[in-house]
Amino acid sequence: MGNKLLNKEIQEYINANLKTDLHALLLKKSPFPEVSMQEIVQQIKGKQVAQKKFPFLLNDGIIFPPQLNLEQSSSEKTARYKSEILHGKKFIDLTSGFGIDAYYLSQNFEDITLVEQNTELLETVQHNWTVLGRKAAFVNQKLEDFLQYNKEIFDVIYLDPARRDTHKNKVFLLEDLSPDILEIQEKLLAFSDKVVIKLSPLIDLTYLVSVLPDVFRIDIIAVKNDVKEVVVFLSKDKSGEVFCNCINLESGEPDFNFKFNKEKNALSAYSEPEKFIYIPNHSVLKAGIFNLISERFALKKLHPNTHLYTSHDKVEGFPGRMLEMEVIEAKQVKKKSQYNIISKNHPLTPEQIRKKYSLKDGGENYLIFTQSVKGKIILKSV
Repeated sequence: MGNKLLNKEIQEYINANLKTDLHALLLKKSPFPEVSMQEIVQQIKGKQVAQKKFPFLLNDGIIFPPQLNLEQSSSEKTARYKSEILHGKKFIDLTSGFGIDAYYLSQNFEDITLVEQNTELLETVQHNWTVLGRKAAFVNQKLEDFLQYNKEIFDVIYLDPARRDTHKNKVFLLEDLSPDILEIQEKLLAFSDKVVIKLSPLIDLTYLVSVLPDVFRIDIIAVKNDVKEVVVFLSKDKSGEVFCNCINLESGEPDFNFKFNKEKNALSAYSEPEKFIYIPNHSVLKAGIFNLISERFALKKLHPNTHLYTSHDKVEGFPGRMLEMEVIEAKQVKKKSQYNIISKNHPLTPEQIRKKYSLKDGGENYLIFTQSVKGKIILKSV
């Protein structure tokens, strides 16, 4: 299939239809007898996804897999971040999929192995790596079979377990993934001192620490304030508390690092809104360090369940947004005005607020509908 799709005329047709309605295109007959319209549309969809998710694959000669494999792949942005913190001689990706993580993570290694049970997908990756000038050992085998017969030791083992069950429903618990991480964690650590596992952004961190005795680090990775993945690092030589990192790529915001157990003993002071309001980014909120962030930056919370913080003097280096704001009455919200609306610990959603007050969305000004210890309040940016 790959060689036929790389025909110059077929590639020109694919590139000429990158903005065409794909549903309409699927109803047409392929102009090329050697490839189906489904195969052509798969390549168009692949290039469309690559433009945003992994633009390094927009080279000539690249073949794209089916939609599900594209969806399950990491983005170039998150893969690049992970590549900056892993290095060694021997690297293996036990669930290589479309190979985006493997391509970046393996850059600091000499010996690279990719394991993938899907034969066609692995052939696609092998072809693409040849086009990109990268070398690896490609193993077409189930992870469980590979682990059963493997005798090699690796500096880093990486895996991204499938997060869908047999009915294609999303799953999150480690025992429901494929492979079952709880079942194979000891075997993985027999072949490497460092095991790195990419997990769903919805996974609970307390659960992770409770079921993975060898976890020593957890990274919560967001891109432009959208949490994309939680990455756990295991080591049989683990010592001390679990170290956590909150990362918000392409935001200009600093990372926030902490030891997992610190939140338990952290305390927040409370206050009505002062001059500055601080909104933690989503990687920090995912970490659940609501008191620790208050304590670390000497900020006061508005309410135990309102994860907004305040100070009279400006505090630099906060991992999130900082706005200068004032409290206003509901009657001061002018109809037809334009605001970015935020609702935190408030009964109305931003859409309901917009409708109730006849507001336009967007612009440079902000309205926050929230709650302090004294009750519901409205904050407006100054």
